[in-house]
Amino acid sequence: MELTSLMKKGTTTSWTVAGLGVAVTAVGKMVGGTLGAGIMGFGLAHVALGLLDLARPAVRE
Repeated sequence: MELTSLMKKGTTTSWTVAGLGVAVTAVGKMVGGTLGAGIMGFGLAHVALGLLDLARPAVRE
């Protein structure tokens, strides 16, 4: 699959956002404490937004 056709898919962005959210959540878990809880919340928000974006209907022109 070519890079240009991969970048045109809307789901690629959604999966990327969710995947980065998982990574940030793991970093927050490793940091621990109040700062780690804030980092985990930021990561979990990205996971939720990425998955919600996957469920959103695509608008085709």
